[in-house]
Amino acid sequence: MDSRDVEPAPGSGPADAKLGDIAAAAGLRRIHLLAWRDLDDPEAGGSELHAHMIAARWARAGLEVTMRTSFAADHPQVSHRDGYRVIRKAGRYLVFPRAALAERAGFHGPSDGLVEIWNGMPFFSPLWARGPRVVFLHHLHAEMWNMTLSPDLARLGRFVEARLAPPLYRRTSIVTLSESSKQELVSEMGFRAARVRVVHPGVDARFSPGAEQAPRPTVLAVGRLVPVKRFHALLDALVELRTRIPDLEAIIVGEGYEREAIEARRRDADAEDWVHLAGRVDDDTLLDLYRRSWVLASASAREGWGMTITEAAACGTPAVVTDIAGHRDAVVADQSGLLVADPHQLADALGRVLTDSTLRARLGDGALARAAECSWDATAVGTLEALAADAVRRRSA
Repeated sequence: MDSRDVEPAPGSGPADAKLGDIAAAAGLRRIHLLAWRDLDDPEAGGSELHAHMIAARWARAGLEVTMRTSFAADHPQVSHRDGYRVIRKAGRYLVFPRAALAERAGFHGPSDGLVEIWNGMPFFSPLWARGPRVVFLHHLHAEMWNMTLSPDLARLGRFVEARLAPPLYRRTSIVTLSESSKQELVSEMGFRAARVRVVHPGVDARFSPGAEQAPRPTVLAVGRLVPVKRFHALLDALVELRTRIPDLEAIIVGEGYEREAIEARRRDADAEDWVHLAGRVDDDTLLDLYRRSWVLASASAREGWGMTITEAAACGTPAVVTDIAGHRDAVVADQSGLLVADPHQLADALGRVLTDSTLRARLGDGALARAAECSWDATAVGTLEALAADAVRRRSA
């Protein structure tokens, strides 16, 4: 999912009081978050939206929240968003040591709790942080290293993620988005199951049913145009499907450095008149696309959840996605959408949903039910509970 304008958190309510009670009981008034990127970064995605939604709700409940992240072009070093402070300093790689040193030295002010967002490369907080802390670890990166970095850097990334960092985090409280991601963290990184807490992401209330479906069978995909999303595989599936459904239309929302390659692949397939690359869109346009599309598709190789799936689901639009960790929780198989073992199976699965109105209606109802189970207030509460539990554990140790 691409960065986009995000509505401020709604007014105070029961969640604010609960957050305040949790924080007070654990002695948490000032919380710092360390993140690779923030919501204003041109390459921001689901991880950044997730952190923003939590930080905004914590701030709304009266907590002092500071997010330390890397420099973002055309944005000031220090700013405020929805009640919390954002500090942007250092580049993509130097942000890790510089943020750790600044936090350890107290340059950003005192804090009662720390949240580290481990997005591929960790900040190694177990080596220098002394107080209560939790780590967001949405998913393994695994083959993503090879997709995005040079061979030498990819080897380094895999070594850090698989070998160097996990032993250092054995005693750390981990928060992840889905049970399937937790299973990977336990089986592949060696974390103890008791140390990994699952807190589902939410979905904004503005995502809801409303518009009539498009008159032609329409497939929607939303995400950054980067290798891990495998839009080339999705495009191949759509081209194959078009031979069976001649009036098929497809819309891809998002930007990224693979855009030129995707445009070339679309041009070579003679699909420019029915596969539309919409780029970044505003909130109202995205909402309309979710509502009008017949199905959401994703060929992604790695996800912690897949928040675009839940956003579409809240609009009554089912999904056909790859059967990977994260997707297995965002989609209830055969109830809110279909899971496929391989991107090559996307064409057949999409064809089933597009040509069977009864199946599509049933999956749409299931999608609405799945999305109704997710709220950002619950996400903010669950994450703060994890941090509070670590604070209480440390006091009683």
